[in-house]
Amino acid sequence: MEQLDISDGFDVHDYRHGLKLLKQDRGTMTLANRDGFACPACGDPFERLFVSERRTNTFGDPGSRFCLARTEQELLLLTH
Repeated sequence: MEQLDISDGFDVHDYRHGLKLLKQDRGTMTLANRDGFACPACGDPFERLFVSERRTNTFGDPGSRFCLARTEQELLLLTH
C-alpha cells in the first residue's frame, strides 16, 4: 500500500491514477481513494481526502475517524 507523500507538499497529479475527483471549487477539492492509498498521518487506508488552500474551513460530522495533515500550502482532511 502506497502512502501519500506530503514531505514536499501535496500534488494531486502524482496520485491521479488512484484518486477520483468528486468535487472541486475555488481553493478546495474532495477526492475518493480508489487505490487504497495510506494516510500520511496514521498509515491506514483512507476513504476520502479533502484538500484546502483556504485559511479557514467548516466541516460537518464526517461520521467516521479522521486525520489531519498539513503542508506549507494546504490542509488535508482524510476520513477513514
